[in-house]
Amino acid sequence: MRLLSFLLLLLLLRSAEARRGPPRSGRGHRSHPWLWYGSPQGDAADGDPVRGRGRAGAVRRQTKECNEYVEAGEKYLDCQDRQLTNVMPGWPKDIHHLLLSRNRIQVLRDNMFSQFTQLRSLDLQQNHISMVEDGAFAGLSHLTTLLLQLNRIRMASEEMLLPMPSLTYLRLYENPWSCDCALESLVAVLQVPSNRNLGNYAKCAEPPSLKGQKLKKLSLDSVCADGDRPAPDGGDGRGDGGGAVVTPPKVPQVKTDVNTLCKTYMFPKPMMDCSSKDMKSVPANLPSDLFKLDLSGNRIQHLTPRHFLFAKDLKHLNLSNNGLKRIDKAAFSGLLHLRELDLSNNTLEHFQYGVLEDLYFLRRLSLAGNPWMCDYSVHYLIYWLKHHPGVFHTGLLCAEPKEFRGWRVEDYVKTYNGDCPKDKQTTNGGHQGGGAGGGGGGGENEAQELLGPETEEDRLPSPLKRKRHRKFEIIRLS
Repeated sequence: MRLLSFLLLLLLLRSAEARRGPPRSGRGHRSHPWLWYGSPQGDAADGDPVRGRGRAGAVRRQTKECNEYVEAGEKYLDCQDRQLTNVMPGWPKDIHHLLLSRNRIQVLRDNMFSQFTQLRSLDLQQNHISMVEDGAFAGLSHLTTLLLQLNRIRMASEEMLLPMPSLTYLRLYENPWSCDCALESLVAVLQVPSNRNLGNYAKCAEPPSLKGQKLKKLSLDSVCADGDRPAPDGGDGRGDGGGAVVTPPKVPQVKTDVNTLCKTYMFPKPMMDCSSKDMKSVPANLPSDLFKLDLSGNRIQHLTPRHFLFAKDLKHLNLSNNGLKRIDKAAFSGLLHLRELDLSNNTLEHFQYGVLEDLYFLRRLSLAGNPWMCDYSVHYLIYWLKHHPGVFHTGLLCAEPKEFRGWRVEDYVKTYNGDCPKDKQTTNGGHQGGGAGGGGGGGENEAQELLGPETEEDRLPSPLKRKRHRKFEIIRLS
């Protein structure tokens, strides 16, 4: 009996232990439901295995289950459709591609992505972005692709793009762009010919007069007409024209010779009058926010490179009546936004190839009163004007040689490869008729070819044209 009782008691004890085990384990799991999400209590729970699980959960919570993967040797972090409103601090910093489309980001703050120094593409499309601070993309020197389409952005400036020198592809369409003076600097950058893949298809939403017009084809005069077209005396009568990008002139930074010789006007636009001061060179350290510079009536005979490199906001430059003889390549480097250039009444005979290549948005070029030499050296100027039809130019007449004196330079270029230009001049009854007469030029002259397609028959006198025509018809019939 005692043995039987002992055996029964032993069986009861074992069954009780078996029943206690599972509930303890279950209570342990139920009492720590936050372990998956990385709660601090979970990290302090029973033992290292649980703490390890807590850390994994913390990472998942921080990334909102973002998908990190490697493809073709480059790291991607896919955080699309995660209801995110900001960049999370726990994300890896060595990624090359960050996908954040279809989230709830509203503002891009300064240095928001500065920790991702290796980033090459950033996808922010289809968020709720309404504001982009100028330093939002600071640190992204390797970024080549930025997608900002389908957001609520109304305004941005060129400062936004400065931290991204490698940017080659930018999408801005389907944003309600407000095309006024504050947007002028960004529009100017988008229209630079080398930025052919920046901002394509982006359109104005307001004002009503510009609604639907593409930023890439928008006339900057229509964006900020008051600031772009001052009165002849240099003022526009309307303060600063509403341009948000203009800052107070930095007169104290100008060297002594500029301060003592030149008159500086702060209103309505930063302007500097250095006319008739017997200067022999362009003043150094020009203010970077200078709007208009008058250097007329001096003795500046030679423009060397980098004279205007830091006058990045200059829009009106007057160099007339200087006895200017030579302009080197890159002399106008930095004048990206220059609109009017006055080179009249100097001693220029031609332009070196490449001199005008930095003047992307020039609208008016005054060239009268120069002794233009009508030989092959003048062809570059005509070539450039042909490719910039929006530039209004005046005073381009031949001074030498004598047989072309008084001709329009464009007409001379057309007759460059013609035979006996003197005979053409006599046959056509005057200088001006020479350009409209036989034409001239041929396949050997690139500038002449760009002036219009001409056939071999077009270069022949009228009687020969008819004979050639009949001969050609006979050959066809045979």
